[in-house]
Amino acid sequence: MNMSKNNRDKDLPIIGSSEWVDIGKYRHVPAKTDTGAQSSTIWASDIRVEKDGTLKFKLFDKGYYLYTGKVFKRVPQNYKVGIIRSSNGQEQIRYRVYLPVTIAGKKISALFSLADRSKSKFPILIGRRTIVGKFIVNPAIQNVRKISVNTHNPATDSLNQKLAKDPYKFHQEYVINKK
Repeated sequence: MNMSKNNRDKDLPIIGSSEWVDIGKYRHVPAKTDTGAQSSTIWASDIRVEKDGTLKFKLFDKGYYLYTGKVFKRVPQNYKVGIIRSSNGQEQIRYRVYLPVTIAGKKISALFSLADRSKSKFPILIGRRTIVGKFIVNPAIQNVRKISVNTHNPATDSLNQKLAKDPYKFHQEYVINKK
């Protein structure tokens, strides 16, 4: 039977622009779904390769509520490298590993590049290769709201208060005169 694409798509779980995911034993991890990104990325720290070729890393970093300090190990046959181009055009060589992930109740094995995401809003980015053929993305859905890896920046509150008080004056002072 030849199913049309639309019939196949009806069976795929719908996910939003942000989701709660499980990575192995880590439960309820905030993730950004990014159809503009080709690959998926997870926040890793203490990334190193031992003399015997074993890749070692920890998920997340000290201070993050999910950080456990557990060291993950991959023998050379179980990891790869990739050249990853960021949204600003910079290229980086990153290690890539398969990790079990559950998204919208569906368990899959996904290839993640390991990167420092401490300055990102989400510790995990789910890219196209992980999504295609497995999920439909509805960008109007946000299952994770106002989560940030970083601590709150009080300077932003002050700027937003000034903006709310007098948008024109704010623009003159902070945008035009900053050039």
